Amino acid sequence: GSQTVSFFNPTILSKKMVFYFTSAPSEKAPEGYLLYMGKDKYENEELIKYAWPEDVWFHVDKESSAHVYIRLPRGIHQNGGPEWYKDIAENVVEDCCQLVKANSIKGNKLDNVTIVFTPASNLKKTGGMDTGQVGFHNQKLVFKAKIETRKNEIVNRLEKTKKWEETNLQAELMQRQKEDKAVAAKAALEEKLAREKQEAEWKAEKEARSYDKLYDESNMTRAGEIELDSDGEPDFM
Repeated sequence: GSQTVSFFNPTILSKKMVFYFTSAPSEKAPEGYLLYMGKDKYENEELIKYAWPEDVWFHVDKESSAHVYIRLPRGIHQNGGPEWYKDIAENVVEDCCQLVKANSIKGNKLDNVTIVFTPASNLKKTGGMDTGQVGFHNQKLVFKAKIETRKNEIVNRLEKTKKWEETNLQAELMQRQKEDKAVAAKAALEEKLAREKQEAEWKAEKEARSYDKLYDESNMTRAGEIELDSDGEPDFM
């Protein structure tokens, strides 16, 4: 009989369905920020693994909820100061909090819900944790916001921007890392060329100074040498 041969394709496995939203505009992001979340705890596991360094993670405190991420400007984690992840306009923080509250079975029904947020890089997975469950590397980087009540106008506005896309999270992160390496390599090359130019200028200056000195010395008598003048008397130079 005929045999069916199945080929293992890792690309198919690494593609996940991710929900994307656009936040309200703010001064620093007039077009709004990209917000994203997983469909379920298995998607959340992938998001934890492949989040970008400037992503910030939101979750309902002590309750089950969606994992919502906001993607801040590229490089802000390096040049935005130690509290870069808090540098988000209040209305945008509220968007993230309302979205995460609306996607929590229990949290959605409660008032005065606490939302925790932290850099995605602060999320920690250990062997004994359940799928989608996380801890933190550094508790000091965990910040809290209080949401008094659900605001339908915010949730509805965000829902209108919602896109559900099949995404290869691993490939996207690898592409991002590749771009980072290229930028770092370009910066290193520019720094090397600038340093070589500076060193060449210093060398040229040093050689010019040596030449000037040599030129001056040719008009002078060597130290300690005595010349006799026309009348035969010693003439000290």
